[in-house]
Amino acid sequence: MSLSPAELLEVQRWRYATKVFDPGRTIPPETWEALEESLVLSASSFGLQPWKFLVIDDPALRAELRVHSWNQGQITDSSHLVVLLAKRRIDAADVDRLITTTAETRGLDPASLDGYRQLLETTVLQGFSPERADQWAVNQVYIALGNLLTSAALLQVDTCPIEGFSPPDYDRILGLEGSPYRTAVVVALGYRSADDKYAGLAKVRYPRQELIERR
Repeated sequence: MSLSPAELLEVQRWRYATKVFDPGRTIPPETWEALEESLVLSASSFGLQPWKFLVIDDPALRAELRVHSWNQGQITDSSHLVVLLAKRRIDAADVDRLITTTAETRGLDPASLDGYRQLLETTVLQGFSPERADQWAVNQVYIALGNLLTSAALLQVDTCPIEGFSPPDYDRILGLEGSPYRTAVVVALGYRSADDKYAGLAKVRYPRQELIERR
């Protein structure tokens, strides 16, 4: 079933960065399963998927993370909390995995993907400096974040993307130090509280005429 243009815009206008969640409401399992799958289905450059998504269920762990998140209530009061991780570096094993998975999924001879393998090796493995590769991976994570925010809104689930936290402390608490992944961004999901004064505020956006140019 497709949305009409008006329905799509209604969903976009309904969504906002929820500041106060209702801790008594939980996202239904079937809805959460769909949101997890939407993360898996997110687009990424070259299809390399340089990410991992940590769903933090443990209340004690969420309380510990809140201390390092400017004490923001969304960390503990939302139904679900997801920490989106970026891969620290892309290496030959990542390219091998993508080629193998692509061949298996599409019923191809891996050798038929040699041209694509060469493109990945030239562009990513040889063309990216460590700093560029790290930033590239984080950029991909934000694509997944955007997809999750929109998917949640379509299912009438509230969200709040969060950058106000200490990544080194998150990495330490989550056991990521020395791992292939690091914390990039966090998102809380659930249902807005009736006490959230921000829910009814008009969106502040610059005019489309200023933001969109045609040439």
